[in-house]
Amino acid sequence: MEKGLNCWIKEKFGLPEVDIATYSPLALAYIGDGIYDLIIRSIVVGRGNTKASKLHMTTSQLVKAHAQSEMMRVIEPVLTPEEEDIFHRGRNAKSPTMAKNATMTDYRRATGFEALMGYLYLSDQTERIFELVELGLRNYDEKTGKIRE
Repeated sequence: MEKGLNCWIKEKFGLPEVDIATYSPLALAYIGDGIYDLIIRSIVVGRGNTKASKLHMTTSQLVKAHAQSEMMRVIEPVLTPEEEDIFHRGRNAKSPTMAKNATMTDYRRATGFEALMGYLYLSDQTERIFELVELGLRNYDEKTGKIRE
């Protein structure tokens, strides 16, 4: 098995092995937000060189709470029981903040999505992250912000 980015980072910076079951759902969401953002930025830049403002606008549409909530609707049926549990823990976590321009439902579902991404990243399941993101993006219409039926 090829090492994931998390393995490289732990190795290069001498970080200890930690039982990720001890992480709070909001800590998982914190790292998951960054990982998901990196994946989306990589996809957007990979589509071609353009103005930074256009790159930012496209990325913002895909990483906002509403988009993550919609993507979660697509991937939820294919989650393992363990992944469902992580999503539910993240969704139900009591966050001290709320995203602007998002409903409470979207914000909570997005937090669950980010917690799932964080869990998969920290458990070196990079391929699974890519599978789920690809499935979500394949069914998400960037123009309308809705799932394709």
